[in-house]
Amino acid sequence: MLRYLTRGQVAVGAAFALPPAVCAVLVPFRADLSDTNTVLVLVVAVVAVAALGHRPAGVLTALSAVVWSVLLLSRPYGQFSVVKPAAVVTAVLLLVVGVAVSGLAARGRELKLIALTDDDYLAQIHHTARLAGTSTGPHTVIDHVCRQLVGLLGLNGCRFEYGILVGRPPRLEEDGSIAWGDRCWDADRDGLPREELELRVFHHGRFHGRFMLRPAPGAAPPLAARLVAVTLADQVGAELDAAGTTTSRGSTRS
Repeated sequence: MLRYLTRGQVAVGAAFALPPAVCAVLVPFRADLSDTNTVLVLVVAVVAVAALGHRPAGVLTALSAVVWSVLLLSRPYGQFSVVKPAAVVTAVLLLVVGVAVSGLAARGRELKLIALTDDDYLAQIHHTARLAGTSTGPHTVIDHVCRQLVGLLGLNGCRFEYGILVGRPPRLEEDGSIAWGDRCWDADRDGLPREELELRVFHHGRFHGRFMLRPAPGAAPPLAARLVAVTLADQVGAELDAAGTTTSRGSTRS
């Protein structure tokens, strides 16, 4: 069953279980342990949970460590009260250090995730450029980009229309924003519109067609993903311009 648990669930479970377990192990040695050594041991527990990159669980571990250290490792034992001023300082320091460490660990994981995501975006752009340089025609590139857009933007489907501008659907712009009539749709707050939206394909001022994007419910790609989608459409425009394509044939991906 453990393999079905999310990272967050594991972190929260560890936040509840690890501090009392560590304090219980230290109980036989509590008479000889200094406050500093107690804090250092408990900080290790906090860091272990925070390393999962789950900030709330790291904070919860720090709070739990404070409570259990006061209850089991500070006189009078077994009572939630503190007599020595030094114990108060220990509890406060443990909480401050625990919160700070959990925040740093979570931020480090977020930065790593951003780096991995950026690498994936660059790989998609590079793959399309390489395909455009080796393919026998633009239709292969269009089909490939349709598949990329489905995964990149969280779509239920994608098709390409040659040289057609019918209606006024929402439009994914070059800067990653979404224009819908006379207003700008807040994609960062509201995700993609439920309506099918267009991504126009130009090259050197020449309009070649558009990708028609059918978002999945709740699709909310970040700005970086939307900008990559625009870049992929630009690559298709360059390929169509080079091929001098004027056909009305459509390409579809669902």
